[in-house]
Amino acid sequence: MKARSWIALITALAAQVAVLVFGCQFLVTRAASGRLYDKAAEVPGPRVALLLGCSKTLGGGWPNPFFTGRIEAAALLFKAGKIKAFIVSGDNHRHGYDEPTDMKEALVEAGVPEAKIVCDYAGFRTLDSIARARKVFGQDQIMIISQRFHNERALYLARGFGIDAIAFNARDVRFESAMKTYIREVFARVKAVVDMHLHTQPKFYGPPVKLPE
Repeated sequence: MKARSWIALITALAAQVAVLVFGCQFLVTRAASGRLYDKAAEVPGPRVALLLGCSKTLGGGWPNPFFTGRIEAAALLFKAGKIKAFIVSGDNHRHGYDEPTDMKEALVEAGVPEAKIVCDYAGFRTLDSIARARKVFGQDQIMIISQRFHNERALYLARGFGIDAIAFNARDVRFESAMKTYIREVFARVKAVVDMHLHTQPKFYGPPVKLPE
């Protein structure tokens, strides 16, 4: 194949990839329109909150600002009377790594009663956490808590699973401090759109779990 033909082929493929990537960003952002909140006083409630997990610490043992921001937001909403109960959902797939328990302990330390918190240990990724909120924990109306970029994708997934969801934006982390996370989110959104088209299901469901009153 001649050099010009190769260049034309590569250019065409690059254009298709760009359309796919930017199209997925648009779909995810549009799904979150009108469903994001930054001020606790403006949040309708109370609702069951789905607190999405992440690592408590970074490499070297430093506190993870994403984790800290989510806990602060969750405690603020609870004290404002916006939350009936928490589902803390995260990864727990290996020994010594337990996002749900870390979040539960942090919430209790922040003043949330332990009886109001239920752990979802099979929230291996956002899709799992969202789908299990409905199928396992019986919720078709939830409030998601995470950073804005993550909330937008979670709201897109929630709509796909038939959940009436809103989201509260935890304090953001500067781009330069978490560049890899923000870049990875671009591709996570493509994966989310593909998952919805393929009707992807969580790794596990399991028996129903009753939430505290």
